[in-house]
Amino acid sequence: MTGQLTFPRQYARTQRFSLGAPRAFTVSPDGSRVVFLRSRTGVDRANVLWVLDPDTGKEHPAADPAVLLGGADEELSAEERARRERIREGAGGVVAYAVDSAVELAAFTLSGRLFIAELRGGTARELVVPGPVADPRPSPDGRRIAYVAGGALRVVEADGGGDRALAGPEGATVTWGLAEFIAAEEMHRTRGFWWAPDGRSLLVARVDDAPVRRWWIADPANPDRQPAEVAYPAAGTPNALVTLSLLGLDGSRTDVEWDRERFPYLAQAHWSEGHPPLLLVQARDQRGQAYLTVDTATGETRVLHTEEDANWLDLFPGVPAWTPDGRLVRISDEGGVRALAVGDRTLTGPRLHVRAVLDVGAEDLLVSASAGPGAKDPETGESHVYRVGENGAERVSEGRGWHSAVRSGAVTVLVSTSLEHSGATVRVVRDGVRTATVTSHAEAPVLASRARLTEAGARRIPCAVLLPTGYSEGDGPLPVLMDPYGGPHGPRVVAAHNSHLTSQWFADQGFAVVVADGRGTPHRSPAWEKAVRDDFAGVTLDDQVEAVRALAEDHPLDLGRVAIRGWSYGGYLAALAVLRRPDVFHAGIAGAPVTDWRLYDTHYTERYLGDPAERPAVYARNSLVTDEGLGEAAEQTRPLMIVHGLADDNVVAAHTLRLSSALLAAGRPHEVLPLSGVTHMTPQEQVAENLLLLQVDFLKRSLGM
Repeated sequence: MTGQLTFPRQYARTQRFSLGAPRAFTVSPDGSRVVFLRSRTGVDRANVLWVLDPDTGKEHPAADPAVLLGGADEELSAEERARRERIREGAGGVVAYAVDSAVELAAFTLSGRLFIAELRGGTARELVVPGPVADPRPSPDGRRIAYVAGGALRVVEADGGGDRALAGPEGATVTWGLAEFIAAEEMHRTRGFWWAPDGRSLLVARVDDAPVRRWWIADPANPDRQPAEVAYPAAGTPNALVTLSLLGLDGSRTDVEWDRERFPYLAQAHWSEGHPPLLLVQARDQRGQAYLTVDTATGETRVLHTEEDANWLDLFPGVPAWTPDGRLVRISDEGGVRALAVGDRTLTGPRLHVRAVLDVGAEDLLVSASAGPGAKDPETGESHVYRVGENGAERVSEGRGWHSAVRSGAVTVLVSTSLEHSGATVRVVRDGVRTATVTSHAEAPVLASRARLTEAGARRIPCAVLLPTGYSEGDGPLPVLMDPYGGPHGPRVVAAHNSHLTSQWFADQGFAVVVADGRGTPHRSPAWEKAVRDDFAGVTLDDQVEAVRALAEDHPLDLGRVAIRGWSYGGYLAALAVLRRPDVFHAGIAGAPVTDWRLYDTHYTERYLGDPAERPAVYARNSLVTDEGLGEAAEQTRPLMIVHGLADDNVVAAHTLRLSSALLAAGRPHEVLPLSGVTHMTPQEQVAENLLLLQVDFLKRSLGM
């Protein structure tokens, strides 16, 4: 290795250029503080908790891990590592924090220990409590901290006294105050308790995973180590039992009752000032859900609103919620788009496809949305911030790009990316006027992505096309590398420079790279997303084929040399492509692929394919390990590399092993690259770097370059 910094090395050491970038913003209600996380350099993993004055732009560290730990390295429990895997967190230091209602006190963990920081210029200090500590959260008045340790929900005074357990522990299978695996992995509910607005009680989830079947994740490179036991709810098997209780600081307990037989999933909970707790519960098949209010005196629930869908109902960030005057805020499928509904009124129409609710104010709501079918311009790959009120929607973000925001009162933090510039720009705005910019310490990439966003084929499939730096028309057609995710929840065609850096690096190795967001990917329309019902294999693969063939009409694509690579769902799609359409795809790299959907989790898989016991033919049709999955053209085999982390507890290595066995039995040549000690995230620097280099070598060999 030479002394010159290469893109694979930089991409790995900066954790995809995320280190040093500010994130996790909170704005105080009085508009005097913006709190956020950021490491000190673009290669420093340890996040520091910062406070910024929105009017002067001055910032100071509120909690520095190097100081609080005395320079010692972090020590993470197995539970904390698993929690970070669920939220795809690869950084260190302060990776998450929670605040009181005035944003004057923050609570967080370091090495499983509990710390608090005074955000008005005070100090940070440790509270000595039983550990390892998970998910500490201050009460709204800042007088106490609730946290989870040893499966128990505990509370300690902010001065460090009075520590006690409010519930638990109850044994190895029961936890109080934590989100179960399926909620954290698929519902994006990462918490399991909520403070009452008056700080006198908490709404707490009790999880019993005794019914969940046990899997064992072994480390074959270290046979002396005992395999890790994982409670994994695979499709068609039992989920954890989740209930709720209201726990008073006085020791009282009131169990919350709802129809758990009909709605076993606790999808979300919300509790805000002046209103009762609000729950969103779902049916197991996710075709029905109910919004419930909770009587805090009796624990009884009342149905506020119900929804049904012939395919499934999606969950969205920021909802459900209450408006200050007590109306339900939700996002629903209406008029061919995702619409914002408040009370009995729908506030957005066909021009907006709402993705998330960012803030609920007294006069309006702040939302994230993309252009709907009724918009004047398609805005391929863009997402904007809108202020929505009774009289319509007004765009807040400016310029082509991918935008989000955090708001409280008059102060808004706008986070914006574009195709033209690396990283994100973070602007602090008060009453519509920019007052400060939050500095990023993220490294500038050693290459620039030159993605061209377009639409392809009769279906107008959103695509990004990347050609080698310096390419000219006289250079002729190029071998093609399809680089999709291609499945639910994972948009790749976005107006953000850094999102296309890896694709550009592959392009600079001599490929025309195509990223296609076919049916099933989000943010276009409910019908677009739900087209994959019962048919991952047909719909998502067909759209990749349509995209590459349509783009070849006006781009320099050599359709005689087409490869495909992907990770997770993209890995499934890559393997699917070379096995079932060898007439189109000539080589594939399948990273951590789901090969047998019976081995993937309940909430995700059953949403799209149903119960495997009731629909075995659907699972067989979408599997890669059945005769149908392997494809019929055994005489036309294509090179396939399968890559898998052996420590992956999300898409377990059994997926790759079963596919390899099926391929071997069918006489289909392939390569398997096992990654010892690697999870679904592949965070290790050397592994991430060399994995890119090995992929290029495989692709060039396979395509005769």
